[in-house]
Amino acid sequence: MKRYCLALDLKDDPEIIEKYVDHHKKVSEEIISSIKDADVQVMDIYLTGNRLFMIMEVGESFSFEEKAKMDASNEKVQEWEGLMGTLQQTLPWAKPGEKWVLMEKIFSL
Repeated sequence: MKRYCLALDLKDDPEIIEKYVDHHKKVSEEIISSIKDADVQVMDIYLTGNRLFMIMEVGESFSFEEKAKMDASNEKVQEWEGLMGTLQQTLPWAKPGEKWVLMEKIFSL
């Protein structure tokens, strides 16, 4: 199993951060299914301040490109992403159009 770690910021506003957390307490089954269908086996999101860290453990069939294609054709995922996009802000070093930024592993024990 492969692990990916990604980062993204929320807008630095306590009400927006609270909304984001609340939405993630009740993620719809359609969104959960879309994640699992892409062979994401574990997904955890952590929050500190307004910075988010996502840890994904994926199976052999997972690819970011295929996940993006699946998401683009899924109306429920597009609605979810649109809503989340109103609460998020890109990292200053993100590439154009990049939302979650893949983190580089620099240490392992």
